[in-house]
Amino acid sequence: MAEGAQLWAWRHPRVLGAAGRCLGRTDLPVDRRRAKRLAHRIRAAARRHGLPHEAVVSPLARCRDVGRWLRRWGWRVEVDARLVELDFGTWDGRLWSEIAWEEVERWQDELWTYAPGGGEPLQALAARVHAWAGAQRGVRLLVGHAGWLNTLRSVQPGCSAFAARDWPAPPRHGECVVWRG
Repeated sequence: MAEGAQLWAWRHPRVLGAAGRCLGRTDLPVDRRRAKRLAHRIRAAARRHGLPHEAVVSPLARCRDVGRWLRRWGWRVEVDARLVELDFGTWDGRLWSEIAWEEVERWQDELWTYAPGGGEPLQALAARVHAWAGAQRGVRLLVGHAGWLNTLRSVQPGCSAFAARDWPAPPRHGECVVWRG
């Protein structure tokens, strides 16, 4: 991120039907009350901390629905495809129990370069995340995904390798993480 930039990022609400699934870009819904509740928390944080009434959201419904509530309350909301979650290819949306364990182990062993299900390797996600974050100026609010947020907080720009053992627990649904450049 640029010097002096601040990024206030919330993980989307819990997704309906996601239990036990490999969830990346599969576009499952969220309960509208949970989306509204998170939008209220974002609005309250903006009031409390003097943040802009603008947010950037991933195009997936679990983030976009929060943005719809903010827009109803007069916020400027931008949908940005660069905030989308990791692409798990053919794994996406499937139950973890349906994915060959040998493939999952290979992904863990080669986390940086292996494209799970033929999707997107962590190095590609990291490039996308850091390109977006590096272009930000001032204070930005966003609603995004656990993998995207973990990449921003754990993978340093310019990194050339990353081990699965270093991957942190995901932020809780609705949790806010703040970065300062």
